[in-house]
Amino acid sequence: MDMNNQEYNRYVSDRADPSPLWKDLLWAFCVGGAICAGGQGLSALYQSWGAGKEDAGTWASVTLIFLASLLTGLGVFDNIAKHAGAGTLVPITGFSNAMVSPALEFKSEGLVTGTGAKLFTVAGPVLAYGISASVVYGIILYVLGLYG
Repeated sequence: MDMNNQEYNRYVSDRADPSPLWKDLLWAFCVGGAICAGGQGLSALYQSWGAGKEDAGTWASVTLIFLASLLTGLGVFDNIAKHAGAGTLVPITGFSNAMVSPALEFKSEGLVTGTGAKLFTVAGPVLAYGISASVVYGIILYVLGLYG
């Protein structure tokens, strides 16, 4: 079966079920909002226990990372993501899931060559580009500071 791109797109669209866009948007909004509200609640809880605002924010972030990693390991995060879609991609929980998933998937290949290597499949490029971008932005700001 030899098709060009237009024929293939038509073939796929004829057989694909339409996505319930508004339902998906509502679920993503509610779940993402619940994750953010939970993070804010954790921050308030830690502040009520005597932590400063910055420390409470750090502890809330650490707690969200731990919970997302734990739920990924237990297979619960994927079930939530199946229904919530992009709502689970709130940066910190989504990144945690993206780190843990490949590590779990390749644990049978060994601690170093499986888990260790695959742990940075997603994180490596993010860290490399993030660090590179911060260096470039830092240089630009430095140069602008010299002449500004």
